[in-house]
Amino acid sequence: MRQSYATRQATGTWKTLINNIVDVQGRTIADIGCGGGIYAKALADMGAAQITCIDSSEVMLSDAQSKLKAFSGATFVLGDALHTSAEDHAFDIVLERALIHHIPSDELAACFAEAHRILKPGGRLIVQDRTPEDCLIAGSQTNIRGYFFTRYPRLAKIEVERRHDNASVLDVLRQAGFRFTEKRQLWETRRFYDNFVALEQDLKARTGRSILHELTDEELNDLVEYIHRQLDGDTQTIVEQDRWTIWSAMR
Repeated sequence: MRQSYATRQATGTWKTLINNIVDVQGRTIADIGCGGGIYAKALADMGAAQITCIDSSEVMLSDAQSKLKAFSGATFVLGDALHTSAEDHAFDIVLERALIHHIPSDELAACFAEAHRILKPGGRLIVQDRTPEDCLIAGSQTNIRGYFFTRYPRLAKIEVERRHDNASVLDVLRQAGFRFTEKRQLWETRRFYDNFVALEQDLKARTGRSILHELTDEELNDLVEYIHRQLDGDTQTIVEQDRWTIWSAMR
């Protein structure tokens, strides 16, 4: 495997899409649920002036600090999407990537209200996550995850239950006071694999794939064999992608 989460970078397509939504150059940005800082680093490279990385995990914040050590405009805050501890109207842009599927439906309004509070008037909220429709796209050589649900439909139920649909997200954004809401979609590269053996090793390690912990070892081996048959080959490079929905809204 040529790329793991620790070394992964935001893709050029992601950067282009974000710049199509809002000019990042010179902006103050909050990255809520920043994780290891991959996307905060991308925003820094895109010309952001200041980035506040907020996460509920001290380990993730430490990783983000390492990722952004060359960027003097970064600060790191232990907090969560409902309690950022940021001042009112502090940011031009708020990013919430791969965050809201961790937020229960009855707390999504509070999550967006907090983003609304900390944005400047005219500021932009960018929310990136996967809808049920994104998750249930059929499996292919680039959409490996789709094969999980074909082989084990119970995994699809688990996946869908933790995702917010497009209509719900747009509705809650408007309830929180946002305007000019819109939706885009993006196929984003997850990882590159030199061959099927590398993919097999990754799947069996269940690294970064929490839903595979729902399978027994026997079922996981069966899933790997099933995917191998669908891909029909051992040697070709595999470019694994996920489809995301990206919502943007103005305060």
